Amino acid sequence: MERRDFLKQAAITAAVASASRIGASNSASSASPIARRPLGKTGEHLSIIGFGGIVVMNEDPGAATNIVSEAVDRGINYFDVAPSYGNAQLRLGSALKPYREKCFLACKTDGRMKDDSRVQLENSLRLLETDHVDLYQFHALTKMTDLDKVLGPGGAMETMEAAKKEGKIRYIGFSVHSVETAQAAMDRYNFDTVLFPLNWLLVSQANFGLQILSRAQQKQMGILCLKSMAKTVWPANQQKNHPEPKCWYQPAGFPDEASLGLRWTLGHPITAAIPPGDERYFRLAMDVAQNFKPLEPHEEQTLLAGGKGVEPIFQLGNDV
Repeated sequence: MERRDFLKQAAITAAVASASRIGASNSASSASPIARRPLGKTGEHLSIIGFGGIVVMNEDPGAATNIVSEAVDRGINYFDVAPSYGNAQLRLGSALKPYREKCFLACKTDGRMKDDSRVQLENSLRLLETDHVDLYQFHALTKMTDLDKVLGPGGAMETMEAAKKEGKIRYIGFSVHSVETAQAAMDRYNFDTVLFPLNWLLVSQANFGLQILSRAQQKQMGILCLKSMAKTVWPANQQKNHPEPKCWYQPAGFPDEASLGLRWTLGHPITAAIPPGDERYFRLAMDVAQNFKPLEPHEEQTLLAGGKGVEPIFQLGNDV
Protein backbone atom coordinates (compact mmCIF):
# COMPACT_ATOMS: atom_id res chain seq x y z
CA MET A 1 0.00 0.00 0.00
CA GLU A 2 1.37 3.43 -0.98
CA ARG A 3 1.83 6.04 1.74
CA ARG A 4 -1.05 8.25 0.53
CA ASP A 5 -3.40 5.25 0.45
CA PHE A 6 -2.28 4.21 3.92
CA LEU A 7 -2.90 7.71 5.32
CA LYS A 8 -6.29 7.88 3.64
CA GLN A 9 -7.34 4.52 5.10
CA ALA A 10 -6.08 5.55 8.56
CA ALA A 11 -8.13 8.74 8.39
CA ILE A 12 -11.26 6.79 7.42
CA THR A 13 -10.70 4.31 10.26
CA ALA A 14 -10.25 7.12 12.78
CA ALA A 15 -13.38 8.88 11.58
CA VAL A 16 -15.46 5.70 11.87
CA ALA A 17 -14.15 5.07 15.39
CA SER A 18 -14.90 8.63 16.43
CA ALA A 19 -18.41 8.46 15.01
CA SER A 20 -19.01 5.22 16.89
CA ARG A 21 -17.97 6.78 20.19
CA ILE A 22 -20.13 9.84 19.59
CA GLY A 23 -23.06 7.68 18.55
CA ALA A 24 -22.74 5.53 21.66
CA SER A 25 -22.57 8.60 23.89
CA ASN A 26 -25.57 10.23 22.22
CA SER A 27 -27.52 6.98 22.44
CA ALA A 28 -26.85 6.71 26.18
CA SER A 29 -27.83 10.33 26.78
CA SER A 30 -30.99 10.10 24.69
CA ALA A 31 -32.25 6.93 26.40
CA SER A 32 -34.91 7.17 29.10
CA PRO A 33 -33.69 9.00 32.20
CA ILE A 34 -32.65 6.81 35.11
CA ALA A 35 -35.73 5.94 37.16
CA ARG A 36 -36.30 7.21 40.70
CA ARG A 37 -37.69 5.53 43.79
CA PRO A 38 -39.01 6.84 47.13
CA LEU A 39 -36.53 7.32 49.97
CA GLY A 40 -38.45 5.74 52.83
CA LYS A 41 -40.78 8.15 54.61
CA THR A 42 -38.84 11.29 53.66
CA GLY A 43 -40.90 12.22 50.60
CA GLU A 44 -37.71 12.37 48.52
CA HIS A 45 -37.25 10.39 45.30
CA LEU A 46 -33.73 9.34 44.33
CA SER A 47 -32.25 7.93 41.14
CA ILE A 48 -31.85 4.17 41.45
CA ILE A 49 -28.12 4.65 40.86
CA GLY A 50 -26.11 6.89 43.14
CA PHE A 51 -22.92 8.73 42.24
CA GLY A 52 -20.19 7.63 44.65
CA GLY A 53 -17.68 10.40 45.31
CA ILE A 54 -14.75 8.05 44.75
CA VAL A 55 -15.50 8.33 41.02
CA VAL A 56 -13.99 11.85 41.02
CA MET A 57 -11.30 11.22 43.65
CA ASN A 58 -7.84 12.16 42.28
CA GLU A 59 -9.33 13.21 38.94
CA ASP A 60 -8.56 16.49 37.19
CA PRO A 61 -11.20 19.18 37.85
CA GLY A 62 -12.24 19.14 34.19
CA ALA A 63 -12.75 15.39 34.19
CA ALA A 64 -14.74 15.60 37.41
CA THR A 65 -16.96 18.31 35.93
CA ASN A 66 -17.60 16.24 32.81
CA ILE A 67 -18.61 13.03 34.57
CA VAL A 68 -20.86 14.85 37.06
CA SER A 69 -22.52 16.75 34.21
CA GLU A 70 -23.09 13.53 32.28
CA ALA A 71 -24.53 11.81 35.35
CA VAL A 72 -27.02 14.62 35.94
CA ASP A 73 -27.93 14.64 32.25
CA ARG A 74 -28.69 10.92 32.40
CA GLY A 75 -31.00 11.34 35.40
CA ILE A 76 -28.82 10.86 38.48
CA ASN A 77 -29.80 13.13 41.36
CA TYR A 78 -28.24 11.20 44.27
CA PHE A 79 -24.62 11.95 45.15
CA ASP A 80 -22.70 10.44 48.08
CA VAL A 81 -19.27 11.37 49.42
CA ALA A 82 -17.17 11.16 52.60
CA PRO A 83 -14.13 12.89 54.14
CA SER A 84 -12.15 9.65 53.89
CA TYR A 85 -12.40 9.63 50.07
CA GLY A 86 -9.23 11.63 49.51
CA ASN A 87 -9.94 14.86 47.64
CA ALA A 88 -13.39 13.71 46.47
CA GLN A 89 -15.25 16.37 48.46
CA LEU A 90 -13.20 19.12 46.85
CA ARG A 91 -13.70 17.74 43.34
CA LEU A 92 -17.38 16.96 43.79
CA GLY A 93 -18.22 20.29 45.42
CA SER A 94 -17.02 22.31 42.47
CA ALA A 95 -18.43 19.96 39.82
CA LEU A 96 -21.84 19.66 41.47
CA LYS A 97 -22.30 23.35 42.26
CA PRO A 98 -24.28 24.23 39.08
CA TYR A 99 -26.75 21.39 39.83
CA ARG A 100 -26.83 21.55 43.63
CA GLU A 101 -30.41 22.77 43.98
CA LYS A 102 -31.87 19.82 42.06
CA CYS A 103 -29.63 17.12 43.53
CA PHE A 104 -29.71 15.13 46.77
CA LEU A 105 -26.30 15.30 48.43
CA ALA A 106 -25.29 12.78 51.08
CA CYS A 107 -22.14 12.99 53.19
CA LYS A 108 -20.68 11.11 56.13
CA THR A 109 -18.69 11.56 59.31
CA ASP A 110 -16.09 9.27 60.85
CA GLY A 111 -16.47 11.23 64.08
CA ARG A 112 -17.95 9.34 66.98
CA MET A 113 -18.10 12.21 69.46
CA LYS A 114 -19.81 15.58 69.39
CA ASP A 115 -16.72 17.73 68.82
CA ASP A 116 -14.91 15.76 66.10
CA SER A 117 -18.11 15.15 64.13
CA ARG A 118 -18.91 18.88 64.21
CA VAL A 119 -15.45 19.71 62.85
CA GLN A 120 -15.94 17.22 60.01
CA LEU A 121 -19.39 18.55 59.17
CA GLU A 122 -18.25 22.15 58.90
CA ASN A 123 -15.24 21.16 56.80
CA SER A 124 -17.40 19.06 54.49
CA LEU A 125 -19.81 21.95 53.95
CA ARG A 126 -16.87 24.19 53.04
CA LEU A 127 -15.32 21.72 50.61
CA LEU A 128 -18.66 20.84 49.04
CA GLU A 129 -19.46 24.53 48.55
CA THR A 130 -22.92 24.23 50.07
CA ASP A 131 -24.76 25.44 53.16
CA HIS A 132 -26.32 22.05 53.89
CA VAL A 133 -26.23 18.36 53.02
CA ASP A 134 -29.46 16.50 52.48
CA LEU A 135 -28.33 13.35 54.29
CA TYR A 136 -25.61 13.10 56.92
CA GLN A 137 -24.52 9.59 57.88
CA PHE A 138 -22.38 7.92 60.49
CA HIS A 139 -19.70 6.32 58.33
CA ALA A 140 -19.06 2.59 58.83
CA LEU A 141 -21.04 2.37 62.05
CA THR A 142 -20.09 -1.25 62.33
CA LYS A 143 -18.85 -2.02 65.84
CA MET A 144 -21.30 -2.01 68.73
CA THR A 145 -18.83 0.12 70.67
CA ASP A 146 -19.10 2.79 67.95
CA LEU A 147 -22.88 2.72 68.18
CA ASP A 148 -22.66 3.16 71.94
CA LYS A 149 -20.38 6.17 71.50
CA VAL A 150 -22.46 8.05 68.93
CA LEU A 151 -25.71 7.55 70.86
CA GLY A 152 -24.19 8.13 74.30
CA PRO A 153 -23.58 11.37 76.24
CA GLY A 154 -21.39 13.75 74.25
CA GLY A 155 -21.73 11.50 71.21
CA ALA A 156 -21.93 12.51 67.56
CA MET A 157 -25.71 12.20 67.52
CA GLU A 158 -25.76 15.47 69.47
CA THR A 159 -24.04 17.12 66.50
CA MET A 160 -26.49 15.50 64.09
CA GLU A 161 -29.58 16.69 65.92
CA ALA A 162 -28.21 20.19 66.51
CA ALA A 163 -27.17 20.53 62.85
CA LYS A 164 -30.63 19.43 61.75
CA LYS A 165 -32.19 22.24 63.80
CA GLU A 166 -29.67 24.65 62.25
CA GLY A 167 -30.70 23.59 58.73
CA LYS A 168 -27.24 22.19 57.93
CA ILE A 169 -28.53 18.66 57.46
CA ARG A 170 -32.00 17.39 56.57
CA TYR A 171 -31.91 13.65 57.28
CA ILE A 172 -29.87 11.35 59.52
CA GLY A 173 -28.58 7.93 58.47
CA PHE A 174 -25.72 5.47 58.86
CA SER A 175 -23.63 3.08 56.81
CA VAL A 176 -22.79 -0.34 58.18
CA HIS A 177 -21.05 -3.64 57.38
CA SER A 178 -22.45 -5.65 60.28
CA VAL A 179 -25.92 -7.21 60.44
CA GLU A 180 -25.92 -7.20 64.23
CA THR A 181 -24.94 -3.56 64.63
CA ALA A 182 -27.34 -2.48 61.89
CA GLN A 183 -30.26 -4.12 63.63
CA ALA A 184 -29.27 -2.63 66.97
CA ALA A 185 -28.94 0.85 65.47
CA MET A 186 -32.38 0.65 63.85
CA ASP A 187 -33.89 -0.48 67.16
CA ARG A 188 -32.23 2.28 69.21
CA TYR A 189 -32.82 5.34 67.00
CA ASN A 190 -35.31 6.44 64.37
CA PHE A 191 -32.83 6.80 61.50
CA ASP A 192 -34.07 8.03 58.13
CA THR A 193 -31.76 5.82 56.03
CA VAL A 194 -29.38 2.88 56.11
CA LEU A 195 -26.53 2.26 53.64
CA PHE A 196 -25.26 -1.33 53.55
CA PRO A 197 -23.91 -4.07 51.24
CA LEU A 198 -26.62 -5.96 49.34
CA ASN A 199 -24.92 -8.32 46.98
CA TRP A 200 -25.81 -11.62 45.31
CA LEU A 201 -22.70 -13.41 46.51
CA LEU A 202 -22.92 -12.07 50.07
CA VAL A 203 -26.47 -13.35 50.35
CA SER A 204 -25.84 -16.73 48.74
CA GLN A 205 -22.45 -17.50 50.30
CA ALA A 206 -22.55 -15.65 53.65
CA ASN A 207 -26.24 -15.16 54.48
CA PHE A 208 -25.42 -11.46 54.76
CA GLY A 209 -27.70 -8.54 53.96
CA LEU A 210 -31.33 -9.60 53.73
CA GLN A 211 -31.73 -9.25 57.51
CA ILE A 212 -30.89 -5.54 57.28
CA LEU A 213 -33.19 -5.11 54.29
CA SER A 214 -36.10 -6.71 56.13
CA ARG A 215 -35.67 -4.62 59.28
CA ALA A 216 -35.31 -1.40 57.29
CA GLN A 217 -38.51 -2.20 55.40
CA GLN A 218 -40.33 -2.68 58.69
CA LYS A 219 -39.07 0.73 59.80
CA GLN A 220 -40.03 2.29 56.43
CA MET A 221 -36.50 3.65 56.07
CA GLY A 222 -34.72 4.79 52.94
CA ILE A 223 -32.68 1.76 51.81
CA LEU A 224 -29.39 2.55 50.10
CA CYS A 225 -27.05 -0.22 48.99
CA LEU A 226 -23.36 -0.80 48.38
CA LYS A 227 -21.27 -3.51 46.74
CA SER A 228 -23.83 -4.63 44.14
CA MET A 229 -20.96 -5.16 41.67
CA ALA A 230 -18.52 -6.66 44.18
CA LYS A 231 -17.38 -10.25 44.06
CA THR A 232 -14.58 -11.37 46.35
CA VAL A 233 -11.42 -10.39 48.20
CA TRP A 234 -8.16 -9.87 46.35
CA PRO A 235 -5.64 -12.73 46.54
CA ALA A 236 -3.06 -12.29 49.28
CA ASN A 237 -0.35 -11.40 46.75
CA GLN A 238 -2.52 -8.61 45.31
CA GLN A 239 -3.80 -6.98 48.50
CA LYS A 240 -1.58 -3.92 48.05
CA ASN A 241 -1.03 -4.09 44.31
CA HIS A 242 -4.09 -4.88 42.23
CA PRO A 243 -5.53 -3.47 38.98
CA GLU A 244 -8.47 -1.59 40.59
CA PRO A 245 -7.03 1.24 42.73
CA LYS A 246 -10.52 2.54 43.60
CA CYS A 247 -11.86 -0.86 44.71
CA TRP A 248 -10.51 -2.47 47.87
CA TYR A 249 -12.40 -5.62 46.83
CA GLN A 250 -12.31 -7.57 43.57
CA PRO A 251 -15.29 -6.46 41.47
CA ALA A 252 -17.49 -8.81 39.46
CA GLY A 253 -16.42 -9.58 35.92
CA PHE A 254 -16.87 -6.71 33.51
CA PRO A 255 -19.38 -6.25 31.96
CA ASP A 256 -21.69 -9.29 32.07
CA GLU A 257 -21.35 -10.50 35.65
CA ALA A 258 -21.26 -6.94 37.00
CA SER A 259 -24.43 -6.05 35.08
CA LEU A 260 -26.25 -9.10 36.40
CA GLY A 261 -25.08 -8.33 39.93
CA LEU A 262 -26.40 -4.78 39.78
CA ARG A 263 -29.72 -5.92 38.33
CA TRP A 264 -29.97 -8.51 41.14
CA THR A 265 -29.60 -5.79 43.76
CA LEU A 266 -31.97 -3.37 42.01
CA GLY A 267 -34.54 -6.16 41.82
CA HIS A 268 -35.01 -5.89 45.59
CA PRO A 269 -37.18 -3.25 47.34
CA ILE A 270 -34.41 -0.70 47.77
CA THR A 271 -34.16 2.98 46.93
CA ALA A 272 -30.77 3.09 45.21
CA ALA A 273 -27.44 1.33 44.69
CA ILE A 274 -24.02 2.97 44.60
CA PRO A 275 -21.65 1.25 42.13
CA PRO A 276 -17.85 1.03 42.52
CA GLY A 277 -15.73 4.15 42.23
CA ASP A 278 -14.05 2.94 39.05
CA GLU A 279 -15.41 5.05 36.18
CA ARG A 280 -15.88 2.04 33.89
CA TYR A 281 -18.16 0.36 36.41
CA PHE A 282 -20.02 3.59 37.11
CA ARG A 283 -20.71 4.14 33.41
CA LEU A 284 -21.83 0.53 33.07
CA ALA A 285 -24.17 1.07 36.04
CA MET A 286 -25.73 4.09 34.34
CA ASP A 287 -26.30 2.03 31.19
CA VAL A 288 -27.92 -0.77 33.21
CA ALA A 289 -30.10 1.69 35.12
CA GLN A 290 -31.36 3.42 31.99
CA ASN A 291 -32.54 0.06 30.63
CA PHE A 292 -33.26 -1.70 33.93
CA LYS A 293 -35.15 -4.97 33.92
CA PRO A 294 -35.28 -7.43 36.83
CA LEU A 295 -33.36 -10.65 36.32
CA GLU A 296 -35.05 -13.52 34.53
CA PRO A 297 -34.93 -16.83 36.47
CA HIS A 298 -32.29 -18.28 34.14
CA GLU A 299 -30.12 -15.16 34.56
CA GLU A 300 -30.28 -15.41 38.34
CA GLN A 301 -29.37 -19.08 38.16
CA THR A 302 -26.33 -18.24 36.03
CA LEU A 303 -25.25 -15.50 38.41
CA LEU A 304 -25.62 -17.59 41.56
CA ALA A 305 -23.87 -20.58 40.00
CA GLY A 306 -20.83 -18.41 39.36
CA GLY A 307 -20.59 -17.58 43.04
CA LYS A 308 -20.52 -21.08 44.49
CA GLY A 309 -17.47 -21.57 46.68
CA VAL A 310 -16.25 -17.98 46.19
CA GLU A 311 -15.07 -16.17 49.31
CA PRO A 312 -17.39 -13.22 50.05
CA ILE A 313 -16.02 -9.83 51.12
CA PHE A 314 -17.96 -9.96 54.43
CA GLN A 315 -19.27 -12.68 56.69
CA LEU A 316 -22.29 -12.75 58.96
CA GLY A 317 -21.00 -11.45 62.28
CA ASN A 318 -18.31 -9.28 60.66
CA ASP A 319 -17.11 -6.56 63.00
CA VAL A 320 -14.82 -4.55 60.76
